[in-house]
Amino acid sequence: MKVEIWSDIACPWCYIGKRRFEQALAEFPGKERVEVVYRPYQLVPDAPATASPHRAWLAERYGPQSVAMDAQVAEMGLAEGITYDFDAALHANTFLGHRLLHLAEAEYGPAVQARLKEALLKAHFTDGVDVGDRAALTDVAVAAGLDRARVAEYLAGDEGTAEVNAQLAEGRELGINAVPTFVFEGKWAVQGGQDAETFRKVLEQVATEIGERRPAPIQVAPAGEACADGSCAI
Repeated sequence: MKVEIWSDIACPWCYIGKRRFEQALAEFPGKERVEVVYRPYQLVPDAPATASPHRAWLAERYGPQSVAMDAQVAEMGLAEGITYDFDAALHANTFLGHRLLHLAEAEYGPAVQARLKEALLKAHFTDGVDVGDRAALTDVAVAAGLDRARVAEYLAGDEGTAEVNAQLAEGRELGINAVPTFVFEGKWAVQGGQDAETFRKVLEQVATEIGERRPAPIQVAPAGEACADGSCAI
């Protein structure tokens, strides 16, 4: 079974959804036959190359309520073992990070890509790292198991740019307009940071469909909490 997870690095619900899906996958009897890969999505594709404080950017968009929005997400994150530090977080362009995730999948495999994805989310939301900075990204990638010289060479050029742009376009063609979106076997999509039990049921349903080779539609839960272009539902 192949699961493609369309998500952004600067998406709090993508972090929560990742943890919940991984919990479900860990409890799924057929987990060794599930391939998980991450696909790019940019909530703010026109974010400037120079990072700025997350709090100031969010306040400009949503006003005083932005503090409460962050607080609610942070509280929900704690239940998944995530520490959000929105005071330290930076609003940054995530395209370079997505290029790096493409490199990880292409040259190291899905397991390393997933490890890098976790590291990038933690860097952005917990450690206040500028995930649009090449040097910072290189350090994060090396800690996740990638070769420093290869990463530095890759980020210095334009390798992976065409591939990431193609995947972004594919996401648009699929109608993905909010993340995280989990696409199972290229046929069935589940949107939002669903609870682990919902993900577990979907994994079981997809496994049944694959085994029986029947085209019957899978019933999935309504979209859960997710981030759409430039905004996150609370």
